[in-house]
Amino acid sequence: MNITNAQKTVDDWIKAHGVRYFNELTNMAQLTEEVGEVARIIARRYGEQSEKESDKSKDLGEELADVLFVVLCLANQTGVDLEDAFHKKLDIKTKRDHDRHQNNPKLK
Repeated sequence: MNITNAQKTVDDWIKAHGVRYFNELTNMAQLTEEVGEVARIIARRYGEQSEKESDKSKDLGEELADVLFVVLCLANQTGVDLEDAFHKKLDIKTKRDHDRHQNNPKLK
């Protein structure tokens, strides 16, 4: 599935199962909450914090999908073509960062 199709899938889901999109501020707060859940898993599973028994069953992929879902909602409701924006950003990053990363001794 490409990003355009993902945006349409989310929009179709909202129309079929939701009443409407939450407003942008609510979705921004929800995005922050979902990113926090991803951070908790990463910090405890891959970082130095010990993982609580209640966190061991958390699915990182599911939490990342929650983040993606809310990002797609925000793109839809603000009129952003996320596929186009992503390609533009990738081009910018490629031009800006190629030599910088290739010449970074910390990455060797």
